[in-house]
Amino acid sequence: MTAKPIIYQMLPRLWGNDEVRPKKNGSLTDNGTGKFSDIDDSTLKYLKWLGCSHVWYTGILRHSTQATEDGCMPSHPQFVKGLAGSPYAICDYYDVNPYLADNPDDRMAEFEQLIKRTHDNGLKLIMDFVPNHVSRDYGKVNPVPGHPVLGAEDDKTVHWKSENDFFYYTGQALKLPTPCPKGMKPYHEMPAMATGNNCYTPEPGINDWYETVKINYGDAHTGTWDKMADIIDFWASKGVDGFRCDMVELVPPQFFKWSIGRIKKKYPSVIFIAEVYKKELYREYIKEVGFDYLYDKSGLYDTLRAVVEKSVNDNGMPVELWQSATGITRNWQFLSDLQPYMLNFMENHDEQRFTSDFFGKNMAGAFAPLFVSLYLNTAPFMIYFGEEVGEKGMDEEGFSGKDGRTTIFDWWSIGSVRRLRMVIRSGEYESMSPAKLTKAGLKPEEAAFFCRFAHAIRFASSDEAISKGTTYDLCYCNYSSDGFNKDRHFAFLRDYEEHTLLIAANFSQSECRMNITIPSHAFEWMGIPVTEALHPGSVIEVTVPPMDAVVLQIV
Repeated sequence: MTAKPIIYQMLPRLWGNDEVRPKKNGSLTDNGTGKFSDIDDSTLKYLKWLGCSHVWYTGILRHSTQATEDGCMPSHPQFVKGLAGSPYAICDYYDVNPYLADNPDDRMAEFEQLIKRTHDNGLKLIMDFVPNHVSRDYGKVNPVPGHPVLGAEDDKTVHWKSENDFFYYTGQALKLPTPCPKGMKPYHEMPAMATGNNCYTPEPGINDWYETVKINYGDAHTGTWDKMADIIDFWASKGVDGFRCDMVELVPPQFFKWSIGRIKKKYPSVIFIAEVYKKELYREYIKEVGFDYLYDKSGLYDTLRAVVEKSVNDNGMPVELWQSATGITRNWQFLSDLQPYMLNFMENHDEQRFTSDFFGKNMAGAFAPLFVSLYLNTAPFMIYFGEEVGEKGMDEEGFSGKDGRTTIFDWWSIGSVRRLRMVIRSGEYESMSPAKLTKAGLKPEEAAFFCRFAHAIRFASSDEAISKGTTYDLCYCNYSSDGFNKDRHFAFLRDYEEHTLLIAANFSQSECRMNITIPSHAFEWMGIPVTEALHPGSVIEVTVPPMDAVVLQIV
């Protein structure tokens, strides 16, 4: 890809839900759900306009749920998290959720239509591949016939066998940490199976992934490998362009090396994104295993979060090393040549919303970390739906409490997303006018935030210095410059051919005036033309509002 990939993550069941007054712990009948058809041409045209190249549809694969409506077959409520259920407790790898279809019996055809719509609008489609675990009742809830079912041929008389798809506790029944609803028989699993988060016991705890069962990949290439690779092949054959692979560190890397190589021979353009957290494994997953991109959650995201939280919750104590903006430099130095393979983000379904009470607390402070995460390198950037209007994630939906996250477990409708969809239907987003956006449905503060956020994303996807250029960290040569605070400020250059940008971020609660020096090495390394106005040793005065950032074109 020549342009910087911009990925838009959305949960279809929440995206299209226009219920104005959702009920806490409401059922599917109470609160409704979005549908595949809600991701219409107007939505996809908007995402293309925004600068997106890919859409990650989260929660497509059929998962366990407590719902009985819209073609759903309920799983036992004792292990299902929330009335909607977790999108990562898969009960059939070869099916999509019937509740997402206007006609549940035609759900696969409707998903295929969504794939075509996405492609027709110039976007690529990403879906989840969940390789580490399945729902506790996987394979029992009306599985699509004609496909292999994990565990069907397992020897359940032993705890472990290389050929088995699961781990068993012979003679021991599962003991769940949750009570059984009154009037129902407790969920029965005999023999008990190991739980998805490598919980090797028949008695998972309340903080374990007790709704899931751990998959066994054996100690070498087994039938399990073939079954799991067949799942990827099935969806790639339908036109899926990429897979976000869940919790890959819990699966042997040898499986991914083999399966990615196998799939790419058949579908060379398909991409694989790994959810990883151990930075020491980054190089192996890119250079040896073959993933295209990795989450940089444990790197840039955690660094920026620590810097932001220090500013937001400043108690006057000295800045610790892990709270300092110098960590941004340390992170890219650690990554070195791996930077282009990172997936940068400020929000996703696992993390708290930036504007929530638990993180950045308001929209005004979003742009300092956003500009660094978005503009620092050519790596892909991910937007979480509603982020562009400052969604706070402070609803108390049900199973998911008021925790600053957007629920993945409940039937729900998000006010800011409903308002965003009104604007999309009106087409007024193209005006980039806060007044027109407010008239179309956004709150004034959402409209103002949207204009700046959308401009930043569109700029990142179109400006060659950002999408293709090299980076030069200016911090080391400005630690003693007037107005520059190494713990609270970060500045860098982006350059492509004869086009150079200076980006400066202020992570403090006060406006700053930085005198940024451009060293001779930057001119030599980036090939910046020397002029009377711009030359080695030039000092550029940059004024940056609190918790904000600016972009200046200097060449």
